[in-house]
Amino acid sequence: MSDLWLFGYGSIIWKVDFPFVEKKTGHIRHWSRRFWQGSTDHRGLPHAPGRVVTLIDTPGSVCGGVAFKLAAETLDETLALLDYREKGGYQRINLPIYFDDGVVDGITYCADRHNPNFLGDAPLMDIADQIARSHGPSGANKEYIMNLDAALADLGFNDPHVSDVAAQVRRISDSGVEADESHTSISREAT
Repeated sequence: MSDLWLFGYGSIIWKVDFPFVEKKTGHIRHWSRRFWQGSTDHRGLPHAPGRVVTLIDTPGSVCGGVAFKLAAETLDETLALLDYREKGGYQRINLPIYFDDGVVDGITYCADRHNPNFLGDAPLMDIADQIARSHGPSGANKEYIMNLDAALADLGFNDPHVSDVAAQVRRISDSGVEADESHTSISREAT
């Protein structure tokens, strides 16, 4: 078994709770990051899902993120941790990861249209409203998008979908509209 590169495009960018031996900024091609996946286990609840990002096949597009080299010695344990973390409809897929100095074969987690939590596209304001109001065991859904938006900005990546949704979530939050109590969780998960 050899080391394996993992590409992070969502919370894996800013919530690194797994061991790795190297970290590099990179990108993948022909994929777009979209808030089309329902979260019933982290940022929402089964009766009131939040929205988190997944990858959508988009010819010609580029999606920036962070790649982590996972050590061969601990690969089975690390993948087991990640499989549990990404259990809400995500599956591992193989894909090339591009760096300034070359390309490597790697993996990422993607939730496709056929998983039971897939929500798909919706008007921007509907996506933002759902995120602004949703809470789950891992906390507020708006925390997820604000962390992702800030992490992408820090890396110098421009993702209009993320920044547009984040701007709308900020407007909703600034308006003082309280989240519906049915979206509030009573426990916190350590993921």
